[in-house]
Amino acid sequence: MELDLKLGWGVFLVGVLGLSIIWWVLRRVNCWYYEIVKLGHEKRLRLPPGDLGLPFIGNMWPFLRAFKSSNPDSFTSSFASRYGATGMYKVFMFGSPSIIVTTPEASRRVLTDDEAFKPGWPASTTELIGRKSFVGISFEEHKRLRKLTMAPVNGYDALSFYIGYIEENVKIALEKWASMGEIELLTQLRKLTFTIIVYIFLGAESKQVREALEREYTTLNYGVRAMAVNLPGFVYYDALKARKRLVAIFQSVVDERREKKRNNLNGLNEKKKDMMDRLMEVKDENGKMLDDEEIIDIMVMYLNAGHESSGHITMWATLLLQSHPEAFKKAKAEQEEIVRNMPPGQKGLTLKEYRQMEYLSKVVDETLRYVTFSLMVFREAKKDVNVCGYLIPEGWKVLVWFRGPHYDEEIYEDPFAFNPSRWDNLIPKAGEFLPFGAGSRLCPGNDLAKLEISIFLHYFLLGYELERKNPDCTLMYLPHTRPKDNCLGRIRKTSSTV
Repeated sequence: MELDLKLGWGVFLVGVLGLSIIWWVLRRVNCWYYEIVKLGHEKRLRLPPGDLGLPFIGNMWPFLRAFKSSNPDSFTSSFASRYGATGMYKVFMFGSPSIIVTTPEASRRVLTDDEAFKPGWPASTTELIGRKSFVGISFEEHKRLRKLTMAPVNGYDALSFYIGYIEENVKIALEKWASMGEIELLTQLRKLTFTIIVYIFLGAESKQVREALEREYTTLNYGVRAMAVNLPGFVYYDALKARKRLVAIFQSVVDERREKKRNNLNGLNEKKKDMMDRLMEVKDENGKMLDDEEIIDIMVMYLNAGHESSGHITMWATLLLQSHPEAFKKAKAEQEEIVRNMPPGQKGLTLKEYRQMEYLSKVVDETLRYVTFSLMVFREAKKDVNVCGYLIPEGWKVLVWFRGPHYDEEIYEDPFAFNPSRWDNLIPKAGEFLPFGAGSRLCPGNDLAKLEISIFLHYFLLGYELERKNPDCTLMYLPHTRPKDNCLGRIRKTSSTV
């Protein structure tokens, strides 16, 4: 029996040793292939510290584990604790060898150096959003399309025109929610912001297609951040199907408008053109017009980004104001003062009043920093690049980690506290405040998004309050930070002045 026991222990120890060796080998496969075979010894020594994780999987497990915990920053802090606070770490993420950058200086360099870096979004994201959308096109093509589409979205005339429609829908929504009892505020806000963005892009025609579009966009958005497994039962598979249906909807709209234009039936010159009209008519300096694929991919991209971010940030600004009475009181007083100073007979806000919302603007900026709606942006090195003393090899992805600068204690005192007043004397340097990215690929709808958020907060502060059912509700961080119950509660009317 003693011999059997010793033999059993021996087998166990050999098994443990064997598994340890296999684990050791697996941990070094990515390193061996991508660093030694692909780069060579000299380049390898110039890489930032870090590890490339397991074959194929890389560092995705610890990434997902961190963002499913109560401390998403544990992912990058684990690199800092193991390798020091270098601000740049080599990893293997989303199927590619990558460099995470977490400091303002490195972030600024990567986001603004168009000669060295290009978009590096995962192929799955490009497939869903569109290869001719802003996430997939070259710098030259992006510059052309951005120039053609900026004025209809963020221009002064466009914002002046949209403000009345946004106001009308905000007031109707708040009045409706106050009579509904319990609602999921995030869900309702996403519906509201989607109604607004679809109107901007499709005009009156949006009523007929809005519900179908909203359904497909919900599925699409979950797939953008999912593993690219194109098999039934997986989120990405469903998202691809949703994209096909979206493309079909937009193609039918394009075909119908082209037909009406040929027959001169829609009177485009007699009505205010929506974004679809402008995209179909716009020409660059060489007289080149957009083809159908470009128009549709731009529509898919703008409508997805244009309601998700606005809906989430509006919810968080509402929650944070509600839970910080001093900030709520100060913001409310400012909005009341703006209303009192309106010219006699003026109905509704104009851009003049919007620009007087100085404290509310700080509330919005602080919410954007505090929440950090987008976790990161993807770039790819077009050549070997030296950044902050480290090599980023040609072809490697770069993940600009927005939470790094936004929660940097050297930039923002007590960064995990919500404090709009920190912006009284704070002018962030390049790379320190990145809610909409930076450089030539700065989010093209940033001004429209802030306008939407501010108008909602204006009317909410003047006449409503939120009573949450689960104020201590657990937070979820993927695909975006939100309460698990989507902010379940009641909107109560407090004033009849709105």
